[in-house]
Amino acid sequence: MEGAAVLEADVVVIGGGAAGLSLAHRLSGHMPGARTPSVLLVDAPPGPLRPGPRTWCFWEPGRGRFDDAVRSQWRHLRVRPPAGGAIEGDIAPLRYKMIRSDDFESMVARDLARSPNVRRLEATADTVEETPAGARVLTTRPDGRTHALQARWVFDSRPLASLPAARTTLLQHFHGWFVRTARPAFDRDTAELMDFRTPQPADGLSFGYVLPTGPYEALVEYTEFSPRTLTASGYEAALRHYADDVLRLGDLDVVASETGVIPMTDAPMPRRVGASVFRIGAAGGATRPATGYTFAGLQRQTRAVAAALRQGRRPVPPAAHSVRARTMDAVLLRALDSGRVDGPALFSRLFTRVPMGRLLRFLDGRTSLFEDLSVGRHTPVGPMLRTAVELPRLPRRPFR
Repeated sequence: MEGAAVLEADVVVIGGGAAGLSLAHRLSGHMPGARTPSVLLVDAPPGPLRPGPRTWCFWEPGRGRFDDAVRSQWRHLRVRPPAGGAIEGDIAPLRYKMIRSDDFESMVARDLARSPNVRRLEATADTVEETPAGARVLTTRPDGRTHALQARWVFDSRPLASLPAARTTLLQHFHGWFVRTARPAFDRDTAELMDFRTPQPADGLSFGYVLPTGPYEALVEYTEFSPRTLTASGYEAALRHYADDVLRLGDLDVVASETGVIPMTDAPMPRRVGASVFRIGAAGGATRPATGYTFAGLQRQTRAVAAALRQGRRPVPPAAHSVRARTMDAVLLRALDSGRVDGPALFSRLFTRVPMGRLLRFLDGRTSLFEDLSVGRHTPVGPMLRTAVELPRLPRRPFR
């Protein structure tokens, strides 16, 4: 790209997904007594590099930074075992929150438009290279123009082209419909977190997921944790069975749909890939391996990075999840993948015997060692211990 126009900034953020937008949002505007770095946010143009609309869920107490983009929230959750009665619980003071990506993008875009220090550039990031003064990002605009972006720090939130080698990698893959029913079919105050009344696959586990936004409206999803994704017709058939035969929703209109794949892996995710280049978000290990939840982890990362930049410190993104949490997740993933534990039975037992609020804090890595041990004693101890013993001897292999 010889002769490309050069733009300079203190920080370049690559990617306009949840992680990139969150970091740009946290860096926007002046704060008394703190540095105000100049920021260039590189957004991929419409096309295959820009993901479609999607839903992010997380839990937190009270009001949060992005509540203006929250579509709905619940303090009451339900889990349904394969057979028998439902397990219900109040998670106060926590709230289970749902954000639609288009609402999030609109809220952040509104705030960034007023920011004196953040600029947005719609372009494809072609290469990232180290320089004596930091790093350079070479980009191509939709009209073919090229720009070289020179920055002290670069934060790359783009998905990895391939997953690092791991001892265990499962895929959390799902297909969901936003539906409107002809009759009142949903309890607006309760989210169905896991409904194991779905047919279970030969490898892994499956469950339904229902987030109601009104008596007639909800996001209804079919989800699997397994080594392989389904065909488009396979997802449609599984979701139709769940809506018709399990939930018995009756006549409904599908207003919108979403499909996604989240790797659940114990592979190490390097957050630093150069002296001045870092990864954030899912590519930087923000996804909790045992659950697939990412939004809360990337908020911890971007909050810490923004604080370091404003204080003039080296902004290395922190690990989104503790070593203890990642170790427990590695054991669970291996136990599920090897078939040593029955997934629906395990999760149903945990939600039956552990208060939901505490279990959610455990899943978010917010519990003490004593609380972790109290949760662990409700798992199949023998199979989990055998898995923990064998895990260090297992080789890491590329995911195929």
